[in-house]
Amino acid sequence: MTDKLKIIKLPKVMEMTTFCRTTIYRLIEKGKFPQQIKLAERSSGWLENEVLDYLDDKINSRNSKAVNHDV
Repeated sequence: MTDKLKIIKLPKVMEMTTFCRTTIYRLIEKGKFPQQIKLAERSSGWLENEVLDYLDDKINSRNSKAVNHDV
């Protein structure tokens, strides 16, 4: 499995984002967080690279605001 296809489960997503389960699902509902992939009847996961891209976007957004604020 390549890194692009690495699937991670909710506890890892929670660890990476520091979000609780409720926040993750609320953000998904609002279209602001990567959608989970249904793996089985009672199993879902997320593509790790999509979660990392989400976090990168947040970091870049913060950094661009800091640069614009300093000007």
